[in-house]
Amino acid sequence: MKILVLNSGSSSIKFKLYEVDEEANYFHAMCEGQADRIGISGSTIVRQCTGCCKERQFIDLPNHKVAIDEILKVLLESKYDLLGSLAELGGVGHRVVHGGEDFTGSVVVDREVIKAIERNSILAPLHNPPNLTGIKAMQSLLPSLPQVAVFDTAIHQGMPKKAYMYALPRIQYSNYKIRKYGFHGISHGYVAEKAAEELGKPLEELKLITCHLGNGGSLAAFQGGKTIDTSMGFTPLDGIMMGTRSGSLDPYIPLHIMESQELTPAQVSAMMNKQGGLLAIAGKSDMRDVVEAAAEGDQNGIDAIEMFCYRIQKFIGSYVAAMNGVDGIVFTAGVGENNPMLRKIILENFEFIGLEVDDERNEANETLISTDSSKVAVLKIHTNEELVIALDTYSLIKG
Repeated sequence: MKILVLNSGSSSIKFKLYEVDEEANYFHAMCEGQADRIGISGSTIVRQCTGCCKERQFIDLPNHKVAIDEILKVLLESKYDLLGSLAELGGVGHRVVHGGEDFTGSVVVDREVIKAIERNSILAPLHNPPNLTGIKAMQSLLPSLPQVAVFDTAIHQGMPKKAYMYALPRIQYSNYKIRKYGFHGISHGYVAEKAAEELGKPLEELKLITCHLGNGGSLAAFQGGKTIDTSMGFTPLDGIMMGTRSGSLDPYIPLHIMESQELTPAQVSAMMNKQGGLLAIAGKSDMRDVVEAAAEGDQNGIDAIEMFCYRIQKFIGSYVAAMNGVDGIVFTAGVGENNPMLRKIILENFEFIGLEVDDERNEANETLISTDSSKVAVLKIHTNEELVIALDTYSLIKG
C-alpha cells in the first residue's frame, strides 16, 4: 500500500509519498516535494525522489485542484517508478491546523468532518481554508479514495481546564470558543514518543518538556502521556518569541497602539505576526542570520538571542513547576535540532534540577546531549510530521 501526505497552504502544497511494508510495519518515504505559487505567475513543482536529484518544473498551477492533479502526474511518471497506477494509493492524509474542540485525534474525512473544519475556520482563517481546499480538490479528483484529517490542535485537547481557560467572561468561551488551543501538536506528540523510546520508558510514566523551535516555535509539557500545557494559545501568536511573531505581550499593548497611533486591527495584527519577533529586534527573521550577526558583534543580534533564550527558559521553568519535576527536555525543528549554542544557553539556568549538558555530545548534535550523571535527560530529536500523518492515515483506513 502507498500513502500520500498533503499539507495545503494558501499558495502551496507540500507532498510526500510513502510505501508501506505491512508485514514489517515499515514506512518508506519514496518521494517528496512542493507545488509552489499556486494561482500566481511563475508557479513550480519541485520534487526529490529516492535515488534522484532534486528537480524543478515550471508549470501553470491556477488552483489547488490543478496542482494536486499535476502532483499525481509526477508520481505516475514511469521514470520514478513510484506508482504504477492511482489504484496503488491506499489513502491520503491531510494536515489540518485547527480542529477546535471537535477533534481529539485524527479522523477519516466525511461530510460532518468537512463541516467541522469549515466551522473552525473562524479560529484559523489563514490555515483551515487552504487545508480544506486540498481535501476538496483531492475528493473531486479521486472521490472513492479514503482521506484522513490529522489536526495540529488535537493532542492538546487533553489539557485541564485550568490550563486552557482564560480569565474572561464565561460567555467568551461558551459562545465564542475563546480558549487556549495550542499548535505544533503533530510534532510535539511525535518527538515525545521518540524521547520515551530513547529513555526506555512508557510515555505515560514520564514528565517531558518538548521544545519545537523553528521559524515558528512552541513548547509543550507532557505528563501521564498527555499534554497538560503548551505555550501557544488561542492563536499561534502566543508564547515564545519567533521569527516574525512577537510571542506573548501585555494584552493591552495592541489596544494602546491602535488608540495612540490610530492603527487598524489589521495593521496591528500584521505588526505582531509579520513584523515582530527576531525580525523586529535583529532585523532578520532567520535564526541562522541572527546568530551570524551576533557573532560579528551586532548588538541587535545579541539582544535577539538573549530575549529568545530567556523566554524559552521561563516556559521550561514554569512547566517544571506545573509537573513538580521533569524527566526529559526535548529539542526539535530547525533551530532546536541544529543550533548547539542556543541549546546550551537555554539550559544554563537548570543546574538546580540536576541538569548537566555534555558539551561534546551537544556540539556533535547527538540524540542524547546530557551527561550520563544528569538527573534530567536532554535529547535532540528530528521531528517528522509527515510520517505521523502517514501512520494515522494507514491506521484509520485499515480500521
